[in-house]
Amino acid sequence: MPLPTHADPGRDLGVYIHVPFCAVRCGYCDFNTYAPGEGEFASRDDYVGAALAEMAMAGDAMAGDRRPVRTVFLGGGTPTMLDPRALVALLDGVRATWGLAADAEVTTEANPDSVTRESLGQLAAAGFTRVSFGMQSAVPHVLATLERTHRPENVARAVGWAREAGLAVSLDLIYGTPGESLEDWHASLDAAIALAPDHVSAYALVIEPGTRMGRQLRSGEIEPVDLDTQAEMYEAADARLAAAGYGWYEVSNWARSAEQRCRHNVAYWTSQDWWGIGPGAHSYLGPRVGRDGEAIGAQRWWNVKLPRAYAARLAAGEDPAAEREPLTAADLDLEAVMLRVRLADGMPIADLPEPRTAAIASLVADGILDGRAAIGGRLLLTLRGRLLADAAVRQLT
Repeated sequence: MPLPTHADPGRDLGVYIHVPFCAVRCGYCDFNTYAPGEGEFASRDDYVGAALAEMAMAGDAMAGDRRPVRTVFLGGGTPTMLDPRALVALLDGVRATWGLAADAEVTTEANPDSVTRESLGQLAAAGFTRVSFGMQSAVPHVLATLERTHRPENVARAVGWAREAGLAVSLDLIYGTPGESLEDWHASLDAAIALAPDHVSAYALVIEPGTRMGRQLRSGEIEPVDLDTQAEMYEAADARLAAAGYGWYEVSNWARSAEQRCRHNVAYWTSQDWWGIGPGAHSYLGPRVGRDGEAIGAQRWWNVKLPRAYAARLAAGEDPAAEREPLTAADLDLEAVMLRVRLADGMPIADLPEPRTAAIASLVADGILDGRAAIGGRLLLTLRGRLLADAAVRQLT
């Protein structure tokens, strides 16, 4: 664990809790998750105790840091596969370790078929404020290709229960699934908008080599994703969501208002501090001051991935970190560009680590950066630029 520290009070502190369990492994998934029959799933019963033990270690490591946690995000996996009492215990662990800010945002991811009216009510009563449902699509054959377990009608029911409980609602969508037409995607967008969520995320499907879908692609069982079609789908998402009153604030995220943006993810993109709890979870602490007044550089670390190994280390009182990476000022400058350029607010040109006048001019000429904003000293992606954000970053760094 890092030395006890006094962090910069100007940076917020968040907590990410990784719950690595799913009912099934979707064919496209390459996350650190485990379904029944995959061996590691059986350690679910030990998970909460191990996560709470890591929080206790974190509390010792950050003794003297009096910042309350401003955002908590439970992801996975499917956190709501755990009993609601377990999720409440995890949130109570955050309270006991760091304290929660009065206006803290507390989110859990959920599948539409992994919640009930009662479970969502229990979470809201315990202090959860948001739920992010993995809708992915409203079209049955697309859900089948993605190997999602819920039926389209389950989404509306789950959203209704969340609203009854007083929770803000986000819907996650995936576009570019093999066999998905533009009409299918339009139907999914319209179905999501009809549910009036507070927030929508839409991600292009990326087929990773080690996944079941990756093997299907290699064997010819499915067709490769057409990038031009994916670009059309993104443009359709932006147009339909904008017409319904949602503003984009990051390349893949839209919200009804600034207040409904996912504050936890914004904290990642703006290089705030966060502690990751759970198997495979990543953490980041920016530059800070140690117990004896010494300066400590920024650091990133990540935990061992396997739940059994994670639980065993903590049961033995050992640090669950698998590896640590000290970050130089150059690293931080590069990452700031990579992340901030993706935001609707963009970033000041003056914050670039090196002048890139020629690159900026070229990106404006190509319609990737907004020319008027560049004249005003700010880097802002155009709609075309959002589709080519990675290429823009390469030219700017």
